[in-house]
Amino acid sequence: MSYILFLIPVISAFIGWFTNWIAIKMLFHPKEPKKILGITIQGIFPKRQQQFAEKLGKLVSQELLSFADIEQKLIHPDNIQKLMPVVEQHIEQFLRQKLAEEMPVISMFIGENTIKQLKGVFMKELETLFPVIMQRYMGHLQQELDLEKIVIQKVASFSSDKLEDILQSILSKEFRFVELVGAVLGFIIGLLQVLLTLLT
Repeated sequence: MSYILFLIPVISAFIGWFTNWIAIKMLFHPKEPKKILGITIQGIFPKRQQQFAEKLGKLVSQELLSFADIEQKLIHPDNIQKLMPVVEQHIEQFLRQKLAEEMPVISMFIGENTIKQLKGVFMKELETLFPVIMQRYMGHLQQELDLEKIVIQKVASFSSDKLEDILQSILSKEFRFVELVGAVLGFIIGLLQVLLTLLT
């Protein structure tokens, strides 16, 4: 009889772990609706995949990757300045080589000082022009590229297996923790049952 009492916490721990394991599996399975005793059963994520896709689409477009944030990064003076050395090199190459090739007569009258002056004027104008171009481009891109719609379509089109793999890779530690909590709680309940049995 005493051996059976000591087995109770172990059995309770197994039941606690097993029920939580089943609950986690039921998040993903069955992947297709199945009728059991007249009740339609389907995994939570496959059943709610469309709603999950819509929520994720809104989250990405409004919070994680908004066009306003991208625009601010693009037109930030520091980022514009990072582009300028490449632009300056291109302008200098144009003034010294391409202009001479395309318009040799004009290039004959352009000396070193004129090239430097022209380059300075172009660079100053481009520093002002780049933010305006970026803002207009982002406005056009925002109309053409609907991030929310793209994310919804992508996530909604995932196969059930792919969706499960993604969520398992993200939440695998949490799922194992839930299983462990079930085992620990089951074990504690089993111990309480033993103590109550011994006391009575």
